[in-house]
Amino acid sequence: MDTTARRTLLQKKIAERGSMLVAFSGGVDSSLLAVLAREALGDNSRCVLLDSPVVPREAIDEARRIARDYGLTLDILPVAVMDDERFTKNPTDRCSWCKKNSVVVLKRRAGELGFSCVADGINVSDTGEHRPGLTASTKEGIIHPFLDAGLTKSDIREIARAGGYSFWDKPSAACLSSRIPYGDAITGEKLAMVERAEAFLHDNGLRQVRVRVHGTVARIEVPKEEMHALLDMHAAVAGTLRGLGFSYVTLDLEGYRSGSMDEVLAAGPQENLIE
Repeated sequence: MDTTARRTLLQKKIAERGSMLVAFSGGVDSSLLAVLAREALGDNSRCVLLDSPVVPREAIDEARRIARDYGLTLDILPVAVMDDERFTKNPTDRCSWCKKNSVVVLKRRAGELGFSCVADGINVSDTGEHRPGLTASTKEGIIHPFLDAGLTKSDIREIARAGGYSFWDKPSAACLSSRIPYGDAITGEKLAMVERAEAFLHDNGLRQVRVRVHGTVARIEVPKEEMHALLDMHAAVAGTLRGLGFSYVTLDLEGYRSGSMDEVLAAGPQENLIE
């Protein structure tokens, strides 16, 4: 099936719903879903971005920009994930507890609007990973149009590229809690340190970066081809991250990889990617 046929099938799946609330993050997957829902359903589509300390402020700013550029109606609503100890204690299934809290807010908003469903950007590529959040959202009735249409992450990026959408090559992002090892409590202080550290690195030209927190040690992951750029500004990086509260600043020589915190598990969950 070519890209045009994939897009046509996806729009058909969306149109069949009649109305749709899109769980929106500003990532590639949810942005494409939101744009196509707007095209297929018009005012019977709407986006909701759930705001909490695990979402970087720069991600919210970017989501607002995409919504503005593509004429999307966007609500930004709070979700109190940090009030749930089942999440903040950081078990290996933390994503399921976050998702359960999120679904309550999303379904309430869909009900207020009289919309038939809540949809997210989950796709075929996600089903090959252990994703507690996916399992929880499916049980709670969230629909997955990309999954229904049999689309992978690469299919989604290709549809977005062919459509000329600016977000088609946007790097994958992930909830800030994924920077903290399982079993270490998730706190507002740790999340803020990670957010500020990664924002500094992004501002200095590194697109794909993770700052993992191991006690007072920052373990930085960037793609191997960007390591030289990071090392060229090592003094500024070390000084800035120490100023944020880290005692030691390290570079992971294996480079960036999604879900590196799961490598200590026999078969653990992947990062909760924000697409």
